[in-house]
Amino acid sequence: MKEIWIIARRELNAFFDSLVAYILLIAFLGFSGYFTWLGGSDIFFRKQADLQVFFSVALWTLFFFIPALTMKQLAEEKKTGTIELLLTKAISDRQVILGKFLACLMLVLIALALTIPYFITISSIGDMDQGATLSGYLGLILMSAAYIAIGLFASSLTNNQIVAFLLALLIGIFFQFLFNVFSSGMTGWMGELISNLSVTKHYESIKRGVIDSKDIVYFLSLTFLGLMFSELVISKRK
Repeated sequence: MKEIWIIARRELNAFFDSLVAYILLIAFLGFSGYFTWLGGSDIFFRKQADLQVFFSVALWTLFFFIPALTMKQLAEEKKTGTIELLLTKAISDRQVILGKFLACLMLVLIALALTIPYFITISSIGDMDQGATLSGYLGLILMSAAYIAIGLFASSLTNNQIVAFLLALLIGIFFQFLFNVFSSGMTGWMGELISNLSVTKHYESIKRGVIDSKDIVYFLSLTFLGLMFSELVISKRK
């Protein structure tokens, strides 16, 4: 665990040293803040004391935010050859993957923590359903973990950051959008199966305040598979 934390701290520091963290945090807060408070469907337009607008916007903002975080995690290491130097030390492939995963997740958590003033403000002006709000944040964290794992897998497949970014987006499009489209034209068990592969379906369920074990298992399974495939790709160097 110590090695994982060292790698995570190194990567998190690298985010802030290169201004990547600042740019992405400002972009995330800018987009989510605008549509939450000023957009055409903002909370004042809806006249409801909740963060459902924010959760809907954050779903798509993080969809682009996360591939930008993960694209260089393994691709850049492979391109510069530092991945070999890193892995020749007393650090396992799994520890490298988990360390980088933890760093990306921590940056997402920082971004979400910066939106706590939204929660405080809305709570002060109306009767907010705090349970639904907390479950919405949980949904964002689980979804982010899954997309980070997918992004790391995409980054492990190439040594080009742009290719890694586009590949992560392509995979994400299936989970975010296309599985819902495919399932709408199907009936029976096949349609249900394809529908259950959709990130949006499970996220929307949690966002409404319904915490179902199948939604939790779905996100954890997707995260596990993404990390496992990343480790398998990295291990092939041997």
